[in-house]
Amino acid sequence: MKKIGLLSDTHGWFNPKILDFFKDCDEIWHAGDIGNTEVADRLSAFKTLRAVYGNVDGQELRLMFPRIQIFTVEDVKVVMTHIGGYPGRYETGMTLLLTNEKPDIFISGHSHILKVMRDTKLNLLHINPGAAGNSGFHKVITMIRFQIEGKEISNMEVYEMDRKMAPNDYLMPY
Repeated sequence: MKKIGLLSDTHGWFNPKILDFFKDCDEIWHAGDIGNTEVADRLSAFKTLRAVYGNVDGQELRLMFPRIQIFTVEDVKVVMTHIGGYPGRYETGMTLLLTNEKPDIFISGHSHILKVMRDTKLNLLHINPGAAGNSGFHKVITMIRFQIEGKEISNMEVYEMDRKMAPNDYLMPY
């Protein structure tokens, strides 16, 4: 069994609540727009990190992480990218990739909108963890944690924090 912490769109801000919410996780997955290497370094020092770069990420992060990650945890195949869309509205080329790869989970970020939904046509679970950062239009900071055991994805929990309550002293410029 693996416990997974999933976040996206930190935009250079390390929320101290990440450490508490993901304390029992085995891995952290970041779906892009990390913002700076300091956030990536703090996450990877805390737990095993799998990440993709996003549209705001500079060259240094693009050298550290791919645009698309395809991997398997337990018996669950995962495709993760930053800009991917969602069921019925995938980005150009994404439907073909998902059809060919046949993942159990498709993860994307970018929208700053938390979504967890089944794609019955492609037989996958789509997850967008929303935005864990403190910049953008979202009003709520969100993260997700769940577990994978064999082929089963379970115990999904969402962390929410009103952005107005976020401590500004954790902002990290990028």
